[in-house]
Amino acid sequence: MFQLPIWLKTVLLLTASNVFMTFAWYGHLKNLQSKAWYVAAVASWSIALFEYLLQVPANRIGYQAMSLSQLKILQEVITLSVFVPFAMVYMKEPFKWDYVWAGLCLLGAVYFMFRS
Repeated sequence: MFQLPIWLKTVLLLTASNVFMTFAWYGHLKNLQSKAWYVAAVASWSIALFEYLLQVPANRIGYQAMSLSQLKILQEVITLSVFVPFAMVYMKEPFKWDYVWAGLCLLGAVYFMFRS
């Protein structure tokens, strides 16, 4: 059976984790505005459970081949990659060039964290 490389397993799990995290952190702003904050908190915690069920193994797998700092920068790149489509498609936020500039800054961070 074909084994995925460690870095790819890590990226896939962190991406799925980030989808749950983004909905847990921000989805209630669209769907639960009329509810009490504690209703939104319980709903968010429920979603966040799935985020942690993916994020913890992702970091354990990734730590076999990457440093802690590399994992953190990878997480930030994935977070922005998930957040921008979420903000634009789901939350109907307009495109901002700041997303591009932030992404370029993160690419610089990736370069410095992953260079030999």
